[in-house]
Amino acid sequence: MQNALFDLTGRTALVTGAGRGIGLAIARGLARQGADLALVARTRSQLETARDEIEAETGRKVQVFPFDLADVEGVPSLFEEVLGVVGNVDILVNCAGTTVREPTEEASLESYRRVMDVNLTEVLLLCQAFCRHRQQVGKPGRIINIGSLACHAARPTITAYACSKMGVLGLTRTLAVEWAKYGITVNAIGPGYIATDLTAPLQADAEFSRWVLSKTPLNRWGRPEDLVGAAILLASQAGQFITGQIFYVDGGWTALV
Repeated sequence: MQNALFDLTGRTALVTGAGRGIGLAIARGLARQGADLALVARTRSQLETARDEIEAETGRKVQVFPFDLADVEGVPSLFEEVLGVVGNVDILVNCAGTTVREPTEEASLESYRRVMDVNLTEVLLLCQAFCRHRQQVGKPGRIINIGSLACHAARPTITAYACSKMGVLGLTRTLAVEWAKYGITVNAIGPGYIATDLTAPLQADAEFSRWVLSKTPLNRWGRPEDLVGAAILLASQAGQFITGQIFYVDGGWTALV
């Protein structure tokens, strides 16, 4: 009975940013619980490697869809392409993201727009497409958006990123309230500082890494796998009465005064 609460057999999850890091870890975790997968990322080779590894380990069906989510006009067509291949999407995990670190007074409109498009606009568009799909099939669904510590507080040089992630939190709460009538739950996960390829320069900066550890009561950088449990909870029957929430998986960061 306890295992059945987290069983995802018979469901299909669409995961963006799934070529590496957090997206890949969550995709693998959902497959281990029985979900089939549709994986989206920019780099085909990363997706194909992820597919081969996950299929070999779990025996689940994994389809890959190389796509640059900065092309926001193409997002609705991407979702239709996914449906044409997998037939049904029960779970949407919006994990793709990007950032630019630069002094705000020097930030260009071009870089700001790209961050907002990848981190927020395409999330809205995929959520819209998912909602329409779930309405058409007449079944509930689960949306999991990947937020950030920047949903809670900001630091210098990440203006566009902070705006986009605070927007993700606002979007998550709004859709949770608006789409509850369709049986769609919408939640977010807010990672702390996670050791990935994208954060490698920050990890290599000794002063910055010491600052991260000083703010993290568990005294380590997080790992992508640390987010898998929260994702499984929110995707499964165990999370059926949870919506409009953000779960910070941050080693205690947001609890520290």
